[in-house]
Amino acid sequence: MAAINSGAGRRLVDVNPASRRPGAAAVLNIGEVLALLCTDFPSVTASKIRFYEEKGLIAPQRTPAGYRQFRDSDVERLRFVLALQRDHYLPLKVIGEYLESIDRGHTPANLPAGVSIAPRMVSGELARELKSRTRRLTPAELRSESGASAELYETMLSYGLLELHEGSFDDHALKVAQACTALAVHGLEPRHLRPFQAAADREFGLVERAVGPLASKRDGTSAMRAAEAAREIAELCLGLHSALVHARIEQMEAP
Repeated sequence: MAAINSGAGRRLVDVNPASRRPGAAAVLNIGEVLALLCTDFPSVTASKIRFYEEKGLIAPQRTPAGYRQFRDSDVERLRFVLALQRDHYLPLKVIGEYLESIDRGHTPANLPAGVSIAPRMVSGELARELKSRTRRLTPAELRSESGASAELYETMLSYGLLELHEGSFDDHALKVAQACTALAVHGLEPRHLRPFQAAADREFGLVERAVGPLASKRDGTSAMRAAEAAREIAELCLGLHSALVHARIEQMEAP
C-alpha cells in the first residue's frame, strides 16, 4: 500500500491498486465520490462530506482553484466514518479518535463489537467489513437472524418494542430483537422491558430539547451539527445510565 501525505499532515494509506475499479481515475471530485457512496449510504450529501472535512476526519487535496480532490483512500476513510456512525451510532469525536489512532499506526482501543481493524488506514478489506446494512428485513428474516421464536416476535410487536415500516424492519429493529431474545434466556420478557422504551422516549426528549435551537435553523450544516450534538449527548446519557446501574451492581458484592 502506498502512503499519501495530506496537506493537513494526516498519514493516509492508499488502498491496494490491484483492488481499484478498472479504468477508475486516480483523483475524484465530490460528485464522483457521492456517486460511489450513495448506494450504501443514501443519506450522504456534499454538505456532509464538507462537514467531515471541517471536523478533520478527512483531508482531501485541493486544486489551485480550491476544488477538492479525493483519492480512493479518502473514499474508504469516508466509508469507515459513515459506517461507524450509522451502524454503531458513534459521535464524530469518538470516530475521530479511532482515526487518529490508525493514523499513528496503532489499533484503536474499544472498537465496537463486530468491527475488526488492523493498524492501517481503511482498505478495501475493511470497507467490506463495514459494508452497508441498509437492507430491509422481512419478519421471517428478523426472526431467523435474531433467533426469536414466533411467540416472542409477536410479544415484542404487541409491547411496541418492534415496529413494522411498510412490512419490513431496519437494523435497529434487529438489534432490539437480538437483545430481547438474549434477555428472555434470563427470564426477562418483553412485558418487563417496556420501561426501556419509555426511558428511551424520555431520553430522546431531553436530547431534542438540548439541540432544539440548532435544529431549528434551516441550513443543512446546522442540521448536521444538531444531529452530531444529539449523538454526543446520547452517548453521555448512556454512559451516565451505565455508571448508575453498575454502581448498584457493585453494592450487591459489598459485605
